[in-house]
Amino acid sequence: MNREQIKTILPHREPMLLVDAVEHVNENLVHAEYHIRGDEFFLQGHYPGNPVVPGVILCEIMAQSSCLLVAHELVNRTPLYAGIDKVRFKHPVKPGDTVHVYASVTNRRDLIFYVKAEAKVNGKTCVKGDLIFALIDNDTISQ
Repeated sequence: MNREQIKTILPHREPMLLVDAVEHVNENLVHAEYHIRGDEFFLQGHYPGNPVVPGVILCEIMAQSSCLLVAHELVNRTPLYAGIDKVRFKHPVKPGDTVHVYASVTNRRDLIFYVKAEAKVNGKTCVKGDLIFALIDNDTISQ
């Protein structure tokens, strides 16, 4: 799945769409990727001369990738974070790196999804953690 196909599922748009491609997705597992070009807004000033992708952006890359697991549930809904647990940052991510996200749903309660996610670069874990997100009806958000 390419970026344009991903846009038919996720509500995110540039500059916040942080998934370039999906290598594999089914109801149990997603493998998605995002290439760090170096010109992204979040690298401006983080840090001059030594750009490093902020941890919150890595979590967002994992979250957006995770939402692709429940694509059929996203129609007329927006995914919002409900929690982030046990997140550990293991290795910095820099321009030129391609982040590979592997995620699976571990539990579900109605429209609340619990996900275990891990992001790797060149096979090395950069961040991993448990994410919780809720799907909110779009007509509820706009009120």
